[in-house]
Amino acid sequence: MAYIGKTPVIGNFVKLDAITAVNGQAAYTMQNGGVNFTSYDNVNQFLVSLNGVLQAPTDSFTVSGSTLTFASNLSTGDVIDFVLVLGNSLDIGTPSDNTVSLAKLTATGTKDATTFLRGDNTFAAAGVAGISSSADATAITIDSSENVSMSQNVSFNSGFGSATTVYGCRAWVRFDGTGTVAIDNSGGVSSLTDNSTGNYTVNFTTNMPDINYAAIVSPGAVISTGSQIFNYTSPQDPSSVSGVTINNREVDNDSSGFSTADNDCIMVAVFR
Repeated sequence: MAYIGKTPVIGNFVKLDAITAVNGQAAYTMQNGGVNFTSYDNVNQFLVSLNGVLQAPTDSFTVSGSTLTFASNLSTGDVIDFVLVLGNSLDIGTPSDNTVSLAKLTATGTKDATTFLRGDNTFAAAGVAGISSSADATAITIDSSENVSMSQNVSFNSGFGSATTVYGCRAWVRFDGTGTVAIDNSGGVSSLTDNSTGNYTVNFTTNMPDINYAAIVSPGAVISTGSQIFNYTSPQDPSSVSGVTINNREVDNDSSGFSTADNDCIMVAVFR
């Protein structure tokens, strides 16, 4: 609020540093923490005790700047018990540490360890409306590139009546296995190795946790409908956490045989 004239001084009560009485001396320097004290508005804010008796402001002492002056010189044996300076009586000033309890707040809503104070002066449950959480550790992490990772399983309902754990594709690739093999596109795959005709190894960017993963491979394109010739593509039984080997064979129904052959379009997806 605005004031006519000088704005009142506000703040905590301040007990000034101890002052030792000197025989024949009336004026003394006031300090707080070893620093000259001038943070007051008038003499009526001071409580001064001399020899166990509170002194009357103006009549028994005056203040000017950082100097406290008694009405008469002090004598040997006199004791200045304390000098206490009060803040502005019109304002609470700054509360002392650990003095404001929940009961002192006017905010509405439930005040307990599970809620927080919002900007509209109401208490609200922690979290986001519509999301229930009982996690006692970090479950979701978002990095500086906005990548999201979860430390535990994710379950979806998707309209089937109950939620069940879903398993993401850990690696996938589409590649041309003819000539110089080339990856068309991929995710979670670091490279492709051409082992021999019709035999390739898909190398993972990150190792699988074990070899018990499932590699799903496209069945292979039909080469000739009339001659009943087609590609048969399949994964070898996984034996490495770092990659999976893929075999491609050309099958000819008319000759009831097959042979290894390169394939110009192979697609692989790995789940674990």
